[in-house]
Amino acid sequence: MMEQRGRDPADTQDPRNQYPPELMRRFELYFKSPSSSKPKVVRDIKADSIGHLVAVRGIVTRATEVKPMMAVATYTCDQCGAETYQPIQSPSFMPLVMCPSQECVTNKSGGRLYLQTRGSKFVKFQELRIQEHSDQVPVGNIPRSMTVYVRGENARLAQPGDHVAITGIFLPLLRTGFSQAVQGLLSETYLDCHSITLMNKTEDDELGNDELTDEELRGITDEGFYEKLAGSIAPEIYGHEDVKKALLLLLVGGVEQAPKGMKIRGNINICLMGDPGVAKSQLLSYIDRLAPRSQYTTGRGSSGVGLTAAVMRDPLTGEMTLEGGALVLADLGICCIDEFDKMADADRTAIHEVMEQQTISIAKAGIMTSLNARCSILAAANPAYGRYNPRKSIEQNIQLPAALLSRFDLLWLIQDKPDADADLRLAQHITYVHQHSRQPPTHFTPIEMKLMRRYIALCKKRQPVVPESLADYITAAYVEMRKEARISKDTTFTSARTLLSILRLSTALARLRMMDTVEKEDVNEAMRLMEMSKDSLQADKSGTARTQRPADVIFSLVRELAAEGKAGRGGAGRVVRMSEAEQRCISRGFTPAQFQEALEEYEELNVWQVNQARTRITFV
Repeated sequence: MMEQRGRDPADTQDPRNQYPPELMRRFELYFKSPSSSKPKVVRDIKADSIGHLVAVRGIVTRATEVKPMMAVATYTCDQCGAETYQPIQSPSFMPLVMCPSQECVTNKSGGRLYLQTRGSKFVKFQELRIQEHSDQVPVGNIPRSMTVYVRGENARLAQPGDHVAITGIFLPLLRTGFSQAVQGLLSETYLDCHSITLMNKTEDDELGNDELTDEELRGITDEGFYEKLAGSIAPEIYGHEDVKKALLLLLVGGVEQAPKGMKIRGNINICLMGDPGVAKSQLLSYIDRLAPRSQYTTGRGSSGVGLTAAVMRDPLTGEMTLEGGALVLADLGICCIDEFDKMADADRTAIHEVMEQQTISIAKAGIMTSLNARCSILAAANPAYGRYNPRKSIEQNIQLPAALLSRFDLLWLIQDKPDADADLRLAQHITYVHQHSRQPPTHFTPIEMKLMRRYIALCKKRQPVVPESLADYITAAYVEMRKEARISKDTTFTSARTLLSILRLSTALARLRMMDTVEKEDVNEAMRLMEMSKDSLQADKSGTARTQRPADVIFSLVRELAAEGKAGRGGAGRVVRMSEAEQRCISRGFTPAQFQEALEEYEELNVWQVNQARTRITFV
């Protein structure tokens, strides 16, 4: 109507002065490949696919920021005021200079056109680079990559590190002018994206975000589900029950706190240190496959820049940009670092900030910024002498700085000690796995990976809190741990970070049970895991000293409790409350059954007496 007003209907009008259909459209049209067709590998997209709709799967290695791309240029004439439209199809265009309207042509006024940004149409444009999976690369080749141009609503759907299946049209990149003369008959190619689907890491299916059914939830949360879930982590690997429980808590993660700008991390960091051949790397690669977002690197193969961020020159614009490293790509996920002890010291210091502050601060080449790296770190290392040397102290064996060790919530020392029964069971397990390519039949069926992923995602939505009633119990337990560390002069460093570790582990356990408050059992289990990881460090001392039976240790713990009571209550140190004694023993890693056995044994020896209601222990 605006166009037709004030014009003679008989006049023929230049098509460039009419509204183009691109400006009037309020929708975007995309094509999707049929669900029956499987996505191809980057290597299989060859010259015969040019101009065809293809589906490719790979991992996104880099994504540029989203920029506006001009779709329709609008000009106004400075003489007649007519609007001229220029739809743009190619990557570059030549702006119009002279006004093509009938008025200017007739009057020969030579009106000049000026670009109107407000009247032009822009669409979102992003460039992705996808790389093929490492398991699809033939022998002796390096992974291939492909450029993907994303327009409109498909932009911002994929981040670096995501596994995607992209449907699009495979096209040659048409250049004009001098660059075309240089490249001759050859042409670079790109994929014009039509749809992006996020994929799972290992299987060829889409990322399952659907809710768990009641039946599936019942199947997971039945009796002994904590042991069942832990046992489902790498079931092909024999033993390591407590290590698997710790890895399960690492996957779930604790609750992050941010009181008024201060940030207390919720991610759990674990270091597995042990002799060669105790399946450390296998556990790491299993966690890497199980976690929805994760990166796997090795100590020697990664530099400090490769872990944090590198300053690169953008090939499109020529300006300096930041390229995220492994820790940035594993944001809100897990970063597995193998051969942690073989890293250069200069590179290892890059991890310090990530492990506590969860950010990476950079001041390079005029770029000053802070990147998020909210990832859990799972490191595997060998002791300093290749194998653990019992004659040397723990510090000499580990040879990692105390600043780094205190940032790990749990430090496991896995020793490979000769033991006839255990060796026989281990050998039978390994030969069975080797013959049948699956784990031996156990008393429970392991939960499959996909179901476990969805259950962990469901657990992460919970935000459990520590109730007031447990605060005193936790603080008392921490003070006790500090006191022990001072007396025993052990080299494992106990600081306030240890207390935060207990809180993180107990909130992760509450999340695993789908509860909104932390209970005493959670704190006890967190303390037990801390104790077990410490015990694994002190295990070498048992060779020199005579091994103490659990009953004797429990007796000394109860006697200590009685002495404390005597000092506190002025002479009433002969009576100990049963619940207190049991709690103290369980927090030291003993089971309730061991406590009951010790109780009965010393009662028969007439060392102490237990009342009828079994609530008090009285020393004779």
